[in-house]
Amino acid sequence: MEYRPELTQQQILCCSCGTTIPPNPTNMCINCIRNQVDITEGIPKHATICFCRNCERYLQPPMLWVSCQLESRELLALCLKKLKGLNKVRLVDAGFIWTEPHSKRIKLKLTIQKEVFASTILQQIFEVEFVVSHQQCDDCAKVMAQNTWKAMVQVRQKVDHKRTFLYLEQLIIKHSAHKDTINIKECKDGIDFYYSSRSHALKMVEFLTAVTPLRSKTSEQLISTDIHSGTSNYKFSYSVELVPLCKDDLICLPSKIAKSLGNISPLVICYRVGNSVHVMDVNTLNVAEISTMTYWRTPFQALASVKQMVEYYVLDVEPCGPVRGKYVLADIQVARSQDVGRNDTTFFARSHLGGILNPGDTVMGYDIASSNFNNDAFDALHRGSLPDVILIKKAYPAHRKRNKGRNWELRQLQKEQEEMAPRKQDQERIEHDFEMFLRDLEEDPELRATINLYKSNKTPKENDHAMAEDGSDYDEEEDFPEVQLDELLDNLNLDDGPDVDDEDMMTD
Repeated sequence: MEYRPELTQQQILCCSCGTTIPPNPTNMCINCIRNQVDITEGIPKHATICFCRNCERYLQPPMLWVSCQLESRELLALCLKKLKGLNKVRLVDAGFIWTEPHSKRIKLKLTIQKEVFASTILQQIFEVEFVVSHQQCDDCAKVMAQNTWKAMVQVRQKVDHKRTFLYLEQLIIKHSAHKDTINIKECKDGIDFYYSSRSHALKMVEFLTAVTPLRSKTSEQLISTDIHSGTSNYKFSYSVELVPLCKDDLICLPSKIAKSLGNISPLVICYRVGNSVHVMDVNTLNVAEISTMTYWRTPFQALASVKQMVEYYVLDVEPCGPVRGKYVLADIQVARSQDVGRNDTTFFARSHLGGILNPGDTVMGYDIASSNFNNDAFDALHRGSLPDVILIKKAYPAHRKRNKGRNWELRQLQKEQEEMAPRKQDQERIEHDFEMFLRDLEEDPELRATINLYKSNKTPKENDHAMAEDGSDYDEEEDFPEVQLDELLDNLNLDDGPDVDDEDMMTD
């Protein structure tokens, strides 16, 4: 009979509690290892998960909302991503522990392993509880929010002043084109109008098309879709770009457009902007109309704007004969106001202002001789045929120096300002543009006839007193176009207290 010795496993005592255990590198039993080392340290046992009750989706940070069923693999993966520290251990098993659906709790049972000592791997099972927090997703917020806009009209013009928008604002107020807006926001290059209906936005676009040359683009964004009824909810945006040309701008037409307009001279001025751009050749009084389609087919920029005009002193006026309405062609001798009394530099200019200028008047114009324009159409012109000065409009410096208070005022739209307050220099520029617009209204009866002016409630006593004291220093121009009282509308303000309806009308 063959002898087979019985092999017995060697046993050692635990170095901590003295329990007999098989040999291992730590010389410690499992209970003592677990008491000294916690491999779940750094893994949170409680967490929060966001759930949208409207669309039944869960938030996957930072901004992604995903649809998951209860106890699904997608929800399990979403919960595991919320736990920090799992990348430092080995995940062996993960599963759900059943909870009541209405308890707003999700429990996971995790099994992890980690090497705690040399050649010693510890496995541990623990539970993690998630609290379901209700949060509305962005898409549901857009659908459920009250007074949210459904259509927006963005009006923009790429110029360095606000004169066009100031005039456009007065036209909107006069025709009550803003009555359906739910919000008006002013931005750097224009104004945004918000509407609760697409049809209201289309009315605004049609109104703008009727009063100013522009081009528009339409875009839409899908907000929600009902798969049962096949209906969808969209937001519409209308981008409206106005032509970058304004009244009194100096324009150099491209040769192709100049030939199509009856072979008019390329160097013209803009004397009116309606639903098209009206230009005039000051040397011949020839006029032309640039339609919206013609401009956007070959767009061009203004050669100079009103901010670049120079003040001149009129020395002599000699009419030449041709007359077109209020414009009379004349040869006018002028000198820069800053050169009067310093040198004898004078200029001869042929202008359309022969009917309103007299020797001794002040006129604003463009100094072509000493200006440098970066324009290809202007560079193609023959320099010998260009005038030294192009006169634009008569100025009234004596009236401005007397600082006479205005007996009229304008209404303004209730606009939401930008989040960031404008800088000091930007605020000064805005105030300067508004003052220039008021002066244009005073000096141009035809321009102010298209808008509404209102009687001012302010008493100009201080200004009248200052005017009386300084009246001997300046001689006011006799032909200054004062705003007459019959041109003003009542402000509908009562002395015994404001009326609710009147306040609403003023706000509108």
